[in-house]
Amino acid sequence: MIKFYNRKTGEYEIEKVSAQRAIKWSYESHTGMGFLELIFKKRCFSRFIGWYFNRSISKRQIKKFIKIYNINTNELIKSPEEFTCFNDFFIRGLKENAREVDYSPEAFISPCDSKVLAYENASFDDLFEIKGFKYTIPELINNAQITSEFINSTCLIFRLSPTDYHRFHFIDNGTCEPTNKILGDYYSVNPVALKKIPEILCKNKREWSIFHSQNFGDMLYIEVGATFVGSILQTYTPNSPVSKGDEKGYFKFGGSTIILIIKSDKVKIDDDILIQTKKGFETKISYGEKIGRKR
Repeated sequence: MIKFYNRKTGEYEIEKVSAQRAIKWSYESHTGMGFLELIFKKRCFSRFIGWYFNRSISKRQIKKFIKIYNINTNELIKSPEEFTCFNDFFIRGLKENAREVDYSPEAFISPCDSKVLAYENASFDDLFEIKGFKYTIPELINNAQITSEFINSTCLIFRLSPTDYHRFHFIDNGTCEPTNKILGDYYSVNPVALKKIPEILCKNKREWSIFHSQNFGDMLYIEVGATFVGSILQTYTPNSPVSKGDEKGYFKFGGSTIILIIKSDKVKIDDDILIQTKKGFETKISYGEKIGRKR
């Protein structure tokens, strides 16, 4: 059971998790852990799942998925019948006005639909904590020279569930350097999995890049793949100007995580998100929604 805070309603809700029983079996039973280590986390297994969801036969899963998880089809560019396969549906695009993007220069927005945790003034060696487990920037990107520039930073962790819109965007005008790829496994990023294997975010396949933001300075974008995510696809052009809200890339099928590391003197995260993080709850947010402001 995953409990989160809905800032629009001011209420706590329970997340309806795709494949929750399978995740609990994989991470909380001896047999499941055996399959996880031997098969599920491997690149070949994720490629097989990706192969299936790229075939037209997987279309039969779309309407069932929409019904079970109450996906709003009115905001989609394509109708359910127009998708060629499940992955085509999973990376679905939204109509132009489906999300209200705050374009004011001082607004720090969410890059994606997700549930977020936020940590301000995180130290270099003890960056942030998830369910009692701690991570550092060096462990995430394997680059000591770059990480030394982000001492005392603000860290934002955006967890995308399989039911979320899986495209992610730039939070400001600026330019983004080329992406660096780190090969890894494909563990789930579900909190059940994080509790069992705390190093997941540092074990999974991930990509990172430096974004030179016009209003918030330099920041790290880190995209982390997860179970069944065969690909993290970047759609931006490196070192070319981008505008706030432009697409940066997307994940194929599975749950995923985006981590933003920003220098603390550049942004002030909204208090409600910080309060919920301290209480141990994620906050549900939408792409383009203001989650902080320029200092």
